[in-house]
Amino acid sequence: MATLSAEDFAFVRQHRGGHNRLGIAVLMVYLRYPGRVLGPAERPHAPIIGIVAAQLGVTPAVWDVYAARDETRREHLQELLARLDLVQFSRQHYRALVDLLLPVAMQTTQGVMLAQTAVGELRRRHVLLPPVPALEKLCAAVATRAQREVHRLLTAPLTDEQRSALDQLLLPLTDRPVSKLAWLRQSPGEPSAKAVLAHIERLQAIRSLALPEGIGRTIHQNRLLRLAREGGQTAVYQLEEFETVRRHATLVAILLDTAATLTDEILNLHDRLIGSFFTKAKHKYEKRFAADGKAVNDKVRLYAKVGAALIAAKEAGGDPFQAIEAVVPWDAFTASVREAEQLARDEEFDSMALLVDHFTQLRRYSLTFLETFDFRAASARQDLMNAIEALREMNRSDARKVPVDAPTAFVKPRWGRFVFKEGGIDRRFYELAAMSELKNALRSGDVSLVGSRQFKDFEEYLMPRTTFDDQHRENRLGLVVETSVAAYLDERFARLREALDETARLAAAGELPDVELNDKGLKITPLDDATPAAADILTQQVYDLMPRVKITDLLLEVDQWTDFTRHFTHLKSDSEPPDRTLLLTALLADAFNLGLEKMADACPGTSVAKLSWLVAWYIRDETYQKGLAELVNYQHGLPFAAYWGEGTTSSSDGQRFRAGGHGQGAGYRNAKYGNEPGVLFYTHISDQYAPFHTKVINSPVRDATHVLDGLLYHESELRIEEHYTDTAGFTDHVFALCHFLGFEFAPRIADLADKNLYVPGKAGDWPALSSLIGGSINRKLIEREFDDVVRLAASIQHGTVTASLILRKLSAYPRQNGLAVGLRELGRIERTLFTLKWLQDPALRRRVSAGLNKGEARNSLARAVFFYRLGEIRDRSYENQRYRASGLNLVVAAITLWNTVYLERATAASRQQREIDESLIPHIAPLGWNHINLTGDYVWHANKRVAKGRFRPLRAAKTTKAKS
Repeated sequence: MATLSAEDFAFVRQHRGGHNRLGIAVLMVYLRYPGRVLGPAERPHAPIIGIVAAQLGVTPAVWDVYAARDETRREHLQELLARLDLVQFSRQHYRALVDLLLPVAMQTTQGVMLAQTAVGELRRRHVLLPPVPALEKLCAAVATRAQREVHRLLTAPLTDEQRSALDQLLLPLTDRPVSKLAWLRQSPGEPSAKAVLAHIERLQAIRSLALPEGIGRTIHQNRLLRLAREGGQTAVYQLEEFETVRRHATLVAILLDTAATLTDEILNLHDRLIGSFFTKAKHKYEKRFAADGKAVNDKVRLYAKVGAALIAAKEAGGDPFQAIEAVVPWDAFTASVREAEQLARDEEFDSMALLVDHFTQLRRYSLTFLETFDFRAASARQDLMNAIEALREMNRSDARKVPVDAPTAFVKPRWGRFVFKEGGIDRRFYELAAMSELKNALRSGDVSLVGSRQFKDFEEYLMPRTTFDDQHRENRLGLVVETSVAAYLDERFARLREALDETARLAAAGELPDVELNDKGLKITPLDDATPAAADILTQQVYDLMPRVKITDLLLEVDQWTDFTRHFTHLKSDSEPPDRTLLLTALLADAFNLGLEKMADACPGTSVAKLSWLVAWYIRDETYQKGLAELVNYQHGLPFAAYWGEGTTSSSDGQRFRAGGHGQGAGYRNAKYGNEPGVLFYTHISDQYAPFHTKVINSPVRDATHVLDGLLYHESELRIEEHYTDTAGFTDHVFALCHFLGFEFAPRIADLADKNLYVPGKAGDWPALSSLIGGSINRKLIEREFDDVVRLAASIQHGTVTASLILRKLSAYPRQNGLAVGLRELGRIERTLFTLKWLQDPALRRRVSAGLNKGEARNSLARAVFFYRLGEIRDRSYENQRYRASGLNLVVAAITLWNTVYLERATAASRQQREIDESLIPHIAPLGWNHINLTGDYVWHANKRVAKGRFRPLRAAKTTKAKS
């Protein structure tokens, strides 16, 4: 920016005196960038003066001579404006900017975005930037105007009756001590028919207000959500004090947001209830079978003896009945047959027969549920919509039997045995089948619902087709792969053939390192422990030097280094928190799983009211993300962190916490973790041990659904290139999308021998790999679906849809869906390439294992921090669960950072005492916590914090007395 061109030198030399040349050159640099005039008393940054002075061959000190002559500076400014074709900011420019920025302000509440747009436009027009206060005033004026316009758009269509009804929402209910607005926004609690009906009642209450059709659609979703969130955090008495238009607009925004939330929560309750029916039926079936085990075994042994006697009697020509009675008396035999009939299970040994036990619970809400929502479906699922309409008609007419002409095309073979009986269609199983298929179709997107966020039409999740076509044509999709299907497949197939050839050659020669691959199968020698014993000794020696510290003092010190608390800004004003220690107290309440009430008891001088107010206005997902990014970035910049990696690789893993108390209903059961309900915190950690992203998973979806979210949506400066997961973190869909989005995906797949490879040709072309090859890549299918796959990847890249949401839809799609199958085929290419590399490269295996071990070590620290309430999740709402996970991850990141700083100092001190093998240092993880006091009263000694630029003294090295 401060480099002068030949033309610049020629211009500057036209002025006499070194001070004038330096002065006009520095003015010119500032006019070019950032594009503003230096104030009369303003001194330029010393580095800029130094760079320019060096180019001109003068000393920087002559600037003081130039700065003393204000008249010369003004003359030079006019000369430079003419030379650079610049004009000064005027009232006309102010008015033009206001008009230009208003559409931007209608889409965002971030003042930074307005300022950036204004600066960009002024530079484009060759207009000098006004002083910062003037620019801030302009942006504030535009933001205020945009806010008033939003209020106008939300209230103009309202009738007097609707305005009155909105005000009624702020009044307390007659049967409970809360306002109607608070009642509308209550969380659903544990999945049950009662919870579904209560939520439907809330949704119907909003619908009864009959807000104008399409209200809010012309307002950007960011503005609506921000307004709704502000209103949601505002006390009822404060809402009552709002100016009338503002109050009504805020209430409309809250209702629009609440209606969408209620809709999604009702459908999720239905999803979880249907899932629980299947789980309970299966467990009941298994329990019955286990209880009957001895009786069944007795019958089997008896009938084995009877069978043997009958066989012997036939061979000897004897009386079969006498043969039976020789084994067991006839009366006992007939009684055993009756008992066997009672013990006998369904012919297919299917627990679905017990689903009928849950029909009554389904019926408690299904009538109201089906009447509440207008489902829409793709043509392929019209059969299901016909069945849903048939159920509605039966409910309206109180029909007990299913009509003979009722739609049945939706009934899957597994259901058919129970639905279709000799006497006709079984009403109970017909409805169970229809409601179960509706759940599945909502998950996949085959059935959608207007007014929902999670269950919209699939097409609405993707980039508009016209936008995609334009960006595709102009090569602006932002993808790192070739977007021509022919070029893409030619390159991938060529690489795949090359990898197959090389792996087959090595396998045939028995030269795959630590791998046995033949016609009997695959065997990979497990990795040895990569941590030398000497590294454990060094780790202990270094940690013995670490200062002992209370968690409160640790956080104060980390905040002094990073100022991460400045990112926890006020929801409405964007101001920084007025009390940093109060904020840190609230963050600890989340991290320790303590809750605000108990934290207030443990923190002298703090009250629940103070903490609740601060949480409501300063703590939310985006502030947690920004605060975490600050910690991760600071640690990434520390020289000692480079011992562990470059910050370019990462791993992710789920850590399950048992659900207890009120949280049991919000937990879910996953066979991988047993039958207890729980919640999963899914965390991404860099190779430098920094946990840069975390997410709550409270549904039984595969971990792989959430892998890309952490790679795409963290706000740190890390540039992840390679990512590791365990088996639960991989699917072929994830393999494909990681490649399209520029990530090397490297999961550690258990039972790799059972995961087939797919080849671009015939399996016989690589006989040495025959035991692994499962089939051929379907090129024609990929060619047919490739354009839609590219559009899907671009939609994720541009933020049109989140990766986890769309992956969940795709994983729930029926097998015949073209897009899902096309993406799977592309993923098979990438998975096969990865597997071949895995077989050839032991360094890759070690790298992945080391990365996953870092995540497991981080989980141990997290478990130690999250120790209150027995480490159980007892929060009912998903929002509070997210805050628990975010608080935990933030504090773990702070501990990791603090440890990194002091490990560097402790290692340096150790070097002074003994020679250290540098190769051992990467094994010292910054995840120790024995030197950190996590318990007790949480007192903030802000006046005793370590001075800036200073550090706590290390502990003295332990000495060992010589044995006598």
